[in-house]
Amino acid sequence: MSVQTESLPGVIENPAAWYGRDLQDDDSWVELLSTDEISEILTAVAQVNQRGVAMLDMTAADFPLPMLSSRMRTLARELDSGRGFWLMRGLPIDQMTERDAAFAYWGLGLHLGVPVSQNARGHLLGHVIDEGVDFRTDSGARGYQTRLRLPYHTDSSDVVGLLCLQTAKHGGQSSVASTTSAYNETVVRRPDLAHMWFDPWFYDRRNEEQPGEDPFYATKLAAWDGEYLAIRYVRTFLETAQRHDAVPQLTQDQTDFLDLIDNISHEPGFALQMDFRPGDIQFVCNYTTFHSRKSYEDHDDPAMKRHLLRLWLTLHDGRDVPADFGRGQQEGSGGRGGIPGVPGTEEPMAGTYL
Repeated sequence: MSVQTESLPGVIENPAAWYGRDLQDDDSWVELLSTDEISEILTAVAQVNQRGVAMLDMTAADFPLPMLSSRMRTLARELDSGRGFWLMRGLPIDQMTERDAAFAYWGLGLHLGVPVSQNARGHLLGHVIDEGVDFRTDSGARGYQTRLRLPYHTDSSDVVGLLCLQTAKHGGQSSVASTTSAYNETVVRRPDLAHMWFDPWFYDRRNEEQPGEDPFYATKLAAWDGEYLAIRYVRTFLETAQRHDAVPQLTQDQTDFLDLIDNISHEPGFALQMDFRPGDIQFVCNYTTFHSRKSYEDHDDPAMKRHLLRLWLTLHDGRDVPADFGRGQQEGSGGRGGIPGVPGTEEPMAGTYL
């Protein structure tokens, strides 16, 4: 049953409701690492190496950041209840091995939250690199495995992080946009459709279901607790769910609603564009922030391919969200969200950095 329009929140005004045009020339979202903070990170990596601590066994205590840890707690609050994103700049990966850069990134992530699985292979530290597949035609492919443009979407975790190791030859720029502002725009422009944020929709599991599990699931696109709006949105997964016989076909109103969200997201000035530099770390709250990427062309040298490392995190002390929001609550120590690994196929580190 649809939520009645009069019960919906109206236009929401809080730090998560922003427009890219107001931030494009404002560098307040760029977090520059100081010389002392960089030294702390490098020292923590060296200590982990000296002690032989495996990445999967690491805790925040194994990666001490006496000064930076306080800043990381503040930045976690910015993700959870503030603007919803930031870019950390200054990690000197040109002075580090790829393995040490990965350990530095992982250690910083542990000060924000708990890593959760990103796919059916159970990857906790994922590689964003072109694998020559096409998520538009391959129901088992995901956008991060391609060089294609990624539509504005959110991921199935509290927070997603990206560390840039290598940029593309051309393209690949990142952009972020406020899901709260997208909601506000739908309330103003099409109040007759705004209730659809809170209606049940069917998502495709993209061949990543557990044994005996349906290949799709039902969830709302938004949750409102009276203070915070949380949104999950991946249009591709909503549309490919249509391939399953048990999933009802999208109505014209639903298609109009999806078109409206996409049109808003692509309007000039709505999103914030950013270029990654090697060593940049972007963190985004999936409840408040869409993210996207332009298509790109790689260098001819395979060693120069665009390469990012990805983390999905459950925030320490993050906001409450309904247990049935998105893919639901994971059991065990992995934290909420994520995509549980399929038994027998799990490979937490993609065979790297153990």
